[in-house]
Amino acid sequence: MGLIRTVLGDIQPDEMGLCYSHEHVIIDESYPTVQNELLLLNDVNKIVDELKQFHKLGGRTMVDTMPADAGRNIRKLAEVSQHTGVHIIASTGIHLEQYYLPNHWRYHYSERKLTELFVDDIVKGIDFHDYNGPVVRRGPHKAGIIKLATGDEPVTSHQEKIFRAVVNTHRLTGAPILTHTNYGKHALAQISLFDKLGADLSHVVLSHVDRYKDIEYNREILQSGVFVEYDSAFRWKKGEENWTYTLLENLLPDFPDQITMGMDAAKHSYWRSYGGEPGLDFLLTTFKKDLEKMGLIDLYDHIFYKNPAALFSFHNNS
Repeated sequence: MGLIRTVLGDIQPDEMGLCYSHEHVIIDESYPTVQNELLLLNDVNKIVDELKQFHKLGGRTMVDTMPADAGRNIRKLAEVSQHTGVHIIASTGIHLEQYYLPNHWRYHYSERKLTELFVDDIVKGIDFHDYNGPVVRRGPHKAGIIKLATGDEPVTSHQEKIFRAVVNTHRLTGAPILTHTNYGKHALAQISLFDKLGADLSHVVLSHVDRYKDIEYNREILQSGVFVEYDSAFRWKKGEENWTYTLLENLLPDFPDQITMGMDAAKHSYWRSYGGEPGLDFLLTTFKKDLEKMGLIDLYDHIFYKNPAALFSFHNNS
């Protein structure tokens, strides 16, 4: 395995410790937060308090999945990491169209230009202004993953351009790829396109696929060789089937080396420091007990240690 690139510098995979594989540590004021104020996660003091509890319970790494110009604030991510001792992996790439204005540069920049921006985030350092102004001022804090997203509709030609830029960046730098799937939709289409473009599927993770209530669909995804990230264990309502648990019971024993977990707690109403619940310690407390009840506790270390270390390591040392 190669290095892990965090906002405070590169570490070895064995330094990563327990990892949440899909989080939103910071979402600063931006177009997404104008649309939904619950997405605003920019109070550093409250975020530090929540992550200190995560660290106290054994958590050591979080993957922040807010990519370019959608609320990413690299200086705040670095500050939180410095004050908590939690390693934070930042994202480059592009999120869903709904999180950008209709005339955003994502639509006008060429595949080559997008590739250049993403590579520079990983190799040179993330722009302090997050590509939200005419001046680019890169700091020392670099991205460690590349993100893209598809929605409910089939993959569009514009999204294909993003895919090509993301895979170009992945092949040039060795950085892993993380994707957003809307309730697991079009996961197989994502895999097909990644394979066609020459991505290393063993360094690709598809998020939110536990929201697709189909065991065989999830099995087919895993059979391709990609990682999956489950994050809805706390979301299922009382009285309804917890599909995250159903999928884990049926698939984790067969695919112990490909399943990761996070909380995707993008709304501050999920954070205890903001007065919400269940708090970001859920996977370290309630979920861990539930995994024991399911007879799967022996695979806890695979989910939170072994698999993230393999997935998020660069496949070369660029």
